[in-house]
Amino acid sequence: MQRHPLLASMPLLSVVLLTATLFSNIAAAQTVHTTDIQSIVDAAVKPLMAEYGIPGAVIGITLDGKQYFYQYGVSSITTGQSVTEHTLFEIGSISKTFTATLANYAQIEGKLLLTDMTSDYVPALKGSHFDEISLINLATHTVGDLPMQVPDKVTNNAELMDYLKHWQPSFAPGTHRNYANPSIGLLGMIAAQSLDKTFQQALEQTLFPQLGMTSSYIQVPSSKMADYAQGYNKQDMPVRVNPGVLADEAYGVKTTATDLLHFVEANMQMHPLAKPLQTALDETHTGYFDVGMMTQDMIWEHYSYPIDLEKILMGHTQEVVFGSTPVKPIVPPLAPQQNVWINKTGSTGGFAAYAAFIPAQKLGIVLLSNKNYPVPPRVTVGYQILTGIEKLQK
Repeated sequence: MQRHPLLASMPLLSVVLLTATLFSNIAAAQTVHTTDIQSIVDAAVKPLMAEYGIPGAVIGITLDGKQYFYQYGVSSITTGQSVTEHTLFEIGSISKTFTATLANYAQIEGKLLLTDMTSDYVPALKGSHFDEISLINLATHTVGDLPMQVPDKVTNNAELMDYLKHWQPSFAPGTHRNYANPSIGLLGMIAAQSLDKTFQQALEQTLFPQLGMTSSYIQVPSSKMADYAQGYNKQDMPVRVNPGVLADEAYGVKTTATDLLHFVEANMQMHPLAKPLQTALDETHTGYFDVGMMTQDMIWEHYSYPIDLEKILMGHTQEVVFGSTPVKPIVPPLAPQQNVWINKTGSTGGFAAYAAFIPAQKLGIVLLSNKNYPVPPRVTVGYQILTGIEKLQK
């Protein structure tokens, strides 16, 4: 092996000492870099946990292909078991991004067309407003003004079909954004059925294994219950998500920070995946509707980047989350972008979650906690951490 020309004339001992010094400096730089990230995360997360009385939280960060995990507190107040990156959390509506991925996957497999009408796949809805509501509308919260939750009176699939068949919207499909669990839940049901599986089977036997997510579930097996964090509501009472009609499809995933961060990386094309699945992930980032402050993709929401925190928070106000927002269709749909901030929040009665990533920078974050607390603070913390890490790179 030839020595570098600049080293060729140096005595061997000098070369050894210089090389050792260089490696020492590199190692020191990496240590400082890791310490700086820890400081940024601590400064953002510790006050958050204190303010909202959060028992446990874990933050996962991906930066240029390297992962960092930071754990705080306990997964159960009763047992005092520490949170780790392998603790199972409910991720609430972040589950919807898997539902959208499954629908794209089914389309690529030739099982459905997202431009088809909903009633084409659900005969019970023939002759209803779902004759004019496409699967894309189901995936973008643009069906009309369905309620956010499936009504309590709906306890089985037959009652669901009856409710949806008689539902009378106030808006035409594709004109307003109304965040609703029934619409994405219906899409998940259709996608799974097109693959001849239940939704649980479609995720646990098809999607999760292909994604390399080995600790993700709809139904947590008994062998993993010890890893399942106890959730706490705003009154600090222990709770876990209740089963219900379309609950699995809309907010039923339980996963770890390790698996969810792996999913974020897969969304940034950072893992070798079979083409059908990678394409399915990529297509969830297609922009279908201009909501004003943001672009509505298939469940994911994106903002042009760089962006101020205030503008991201505009997409997470009570009015946007719970109200009806006029939208403009993007024709043709906007192809997946790189210089964007892509995010999704998720909540159940006792858990809160957030995922965000910037494809152009291969930079992303997941925040998981076992207490339900407001959305704006978790979005703020995610923004503070990612932009703080950005500054370290400059």
